[in-house]
Amino acid sequence: MLRFAVIVGCLSFVATASGCGPVLYMVNLSGAQHAVEEARQAGGPQRAPYEYHFALEHLRKAQEFAGTAEYQDAVDMASVAEDYGNRAREIARGRANASPR
Repeated sequence: MLRFAVIVGCLSFVATASGCGPVLYMVNLSGAQHAVEEARQAGGPQRAPYEYHFALEHLRKAQEFAGTAEYQDAVDMASVAEDYGNRAREIARGRANASPR
């Protein structure tokens, strides 16, 4: 986890220093992918389907925008994907802990 934070921090610095759209997108994409994957592992598709699929579709849309060099739109979509991926993870974990064993 610390290694991930260092990588994201370095990429954030590079993006800020260069003002380069693709680099900024990659930083946001990395966080979004990580959040969506954690949500999937926590059972998001079953326990928080709305939030999980909302995050997943925004991640796909971010990748689509990046493919057409619309980096600001891609960054915006990746940010929403990360937010909802984190929400899905937390909801899924909460519901997993609340369910009877």
